[in-house]
Amino acid sequence: MKALRLTVILVLFLLTGCRTAAQPALGSAENPIKMGIVPFIETQQMVANMQPFLVLLEKETGYKYTFDAPTSYAVLIESMGADRVDVGWYGPLAYVLANQKYGAQVIAVSVNSQNATSYRSEILVRADSPIKTIADLKGKKFAWVDPASASGYLYPRALIAQVGDPDTFFSQQIFAGGHDKAVIALYNEQVDGAATYEGARQTVEKTLPDVMTKTRVIATSANIPNDNVAVRKGLPPEVVQRVRDGLLKVTSTEEGKIALKKAIGTNGLAPAKDSDYDPVRQAAKVLKLDLESQVKGK
Repeated sequence: MKALRLTVILVLFLLTGCRTAAQPALGSAENPIKMGIVPFIETQQMVANMQPFLVLLEKETGYKYTFDAPTSYAVLIESMGADRVDVGWYGPLAYVLANQKYGAQVIAVSVNSQNATSYRSEILVRADSPIKTIADLKGKKFAWVDPASASGYLYPRALIAQVGDPDTFFSQQIFAGGHDKAVIALYNEQVDGAATYEGARQTVEKTLPDVMTKTRVIATSANIPNDNVAVRKGLPPEVVQRVRDGLLKVTSTEEGKIALKKAIGTNGLAPAKDSDYDPVRQAAKVLKLDLESQVKGK
C-alpha cells in the first residue's frame, strides 16, 4: 500500500512538472505572437506608431503581440527561419526569398493610396535632360534604390535588360538607400537617371516643391504586387486563421485604417496568396538573380 502511494505521488509530481515546464500558449501574455517589420523611419518612432494598431489587433483576435524592427530584410528572414518572428511584413522580393528559403506564407497584401494591391516602378530623368528613352541612358550615371527593392531595382533592371546588359549599360551605378534619396540624387544632378516606385516624387514635395516639374518619367514597369504580411512555417493553422482574419477585420474599420496608415503609411490590407508573387519570381529568373545575395545587398 505504501509503495502504491509513493508511485501515485511520483506520477503526480511528474505530471505537475511537465505542465510547469510546458510552453505557455502562443498568443498569451507569457508567449505573445512576435511581429517584425523592417523600419523605413526611425526605429523607435515606428515601434511607437505600431502600438495603437496592435491594441486593436489584440482586441479583435484575443492574442497578445510584441513588435520588433529588424535592421534589414535579411535579418527578418533569418529571424523567421529561427522561429524568433511569427508574423513578418515583407517587400515583394524579400517575401519570395523568405518563402523559398524557410516556407513563409503570405496571408495579406497591402492596399496602397490608389486602393490597389499592386503598383509600378518608373525610371526618371531631369526635365531639362535630352534623354528621351531608356536607350538614351547608355553610358550615364544611374541611381537604384536598394538591391532588395522590387520597384527600385528588380523591375527597372528588367526594363534596362530589354536594351542592354544592366551590369555594363551605365558608366556609374549607385544605391541611394531609399526611394526618396534616389529622387533627391536625380534632382540634385548627382545622377542622370533614377529608378523609384510610382509616386515616390510626391514624398519629397514638401522639401522639393518643384520636383514634379524638374523631373519626368521616361518608362514604367509592369504591375508589381504590393508589400505583404506573411507567417512563419509551422505556425498552428488556427493561429494563422485568427491572425489573418483579425488583420483583415481591423483594417476594414475606419479606426483600423487610420491606425495602420499612421503606423506604416499603408491604406489597408486585402487577402493574398503565394501565387500573386509569381511575377516577381519570373522577373528574378529572367535576370538570373541570386535572391539571397540581392536581399543581403551583395
